[in-house]
Amino acid sequence: MPSETLSAAIARVGNPVDLLRNAPTPAHIFPIAPEFTNWRSEQRAWATTCALLDQSHHMTDLFIQGPDALRLLADLGVNTFANFGVNRAKQFVAVGPSGHLIGDAILFHLEEDLFDLVGHPFVVDWVQFHLETGDYRASAERDDNSAIRSGPPRLYRYELQGPTAVAVIETATGSPLPPTKFFHMAEFTIAGRRVRGLRHGMAGQPGFELFGPWEDGEAVLAALLEAGAAHGLVRAGAKAYSTANLESGWVPAPLPAIFDDDPRLSAYREWLPATAVGSLGGSVDSTDIADYYLSPYDIGYDRVVRFDHDFVGRAALERMAAAPPRRKVTLLWHPEDVAAAIGSLFAPGPGAKHFELPKARYALHQQDKVLVGDEQVGVSLDCGYIANERAMVSLATVDVAHSAPGTEVAVLWGEEPNSAKPQVEEHRQWRIRATVAPVPYVQFARDSYRGR
Repeated sequence: MPSETLSAAIARVGNPVDLLRNAPTPAHIFPIAPEFTNWRSEQRAWATTCALLDQSHHMTDLFIQGPDALRLLADLGVNTFANFGVNRAKQFVAVGPSGHLIGDAILFHLEEDLFDLVGHPFVVDWVQFHLETGDYRASAERDDNSAIRSGPPRLYRYELQGPTAVAVIETATGSPLPPTKFFHMAEFTIAGRRVRGLRHGMAGQPGFELFGPWEDGEAVLAALLEAGAAHGLVRAGAKAYSTANLESGWVPAPLPAIFDDDPRLSAYREWLPATAVGSLGGSVDSTDIADYYLSPYDIGYDRVVRFDHDFVGRAALERMAAAPPRRKVTLLWHPEDVAAAIGSLFAPGPGAKHFELPKARYALHQQDKVLVGDEQVGVSLDCGYIANERAMVSLATVDVAHSAPGTEVAVLWGEEPNSAKPQVEEHRQWRIRATVAPVPYVQFARDSYRGR
């Protein structure tokens, strides 16, 4: 039986806010082992030695090939595509006609006229729709994540990150690492297999994302584990991996801005399955779905926006660029308030909304109010606990006037009224004080990773 379209689901429920606020979709599922040791030690590894994270199963790949593949991507991406040659990658960012985010993914230029777009499905769906409905001499092969796909993925992906990541690769390859610029690719031989590697780092630490055909993955993994034994290599599971973005400052799941009354978006909602968007959670309680939209400037993507080509949403983004109202920050939650909220579990209820550790986000699209007094001055997005800093933090976007490090704000945690999402228990809202801090929060990431 065909899946219900997003358009039909909205018509059935009445409005997109109610549809998403009560959607059963959890925050995100990483279909790998939750822990190999414990998530605290696994987080520690990428700061002190080297963590190996298996990325083979939780992302969607869209392989786009043909003479118009680059034109398709340039028509949809806010990025520049000048000098985007083979063996390079970029964070591909797409917006809708209003200039608000559809989402982002990593775009690999594998061969002439062959690209691989890798990430959450939001951008993959958007690009696939335009390929199927537009006039492009290109084709696409989609490889969904392991929660959806039957059978193994097309590629394995292993992320190595941490101070000894380079040493692990050199031991596994038996040769010095070739000079490789950030977000460029190199080739290695590991266990007799050809391996491609993207110079990368998910938590602000040095590292590579290694990938190749799935059938080579077991042999490559075994060689990496053997090489890593002398360099403190630790396998990191889903729990630790889910928090890496909190250290580097990447917002993983902005709500896609696809609900406007625009003919292009109406056609897209008719094409898109209702299950493709996910759940909305948090204390932001507007009945207007547009109030949940984010712009590239809200979450720090101004560094990738280039007006050197025409793309969907360009005119709207040019207007926003003149004076972006908000800025991405880290919020350092006051430990005594977090402790009191968790402690409410041991008092007569209802208490605070449960904090799952290390990642506290309980909806796919988390949006909690950031307050100064009773005035909302921003939105807290992804939130969780960083064992390396012994801190509960969230990534947020706040009004420029309140974005200076050291500014005191509050996060309103929980929903009122409680939604029907199955991961939401009876609770009451809890005000948690927070201090504005830089993003990326971790010093290494601020000084080294983003500066390269």
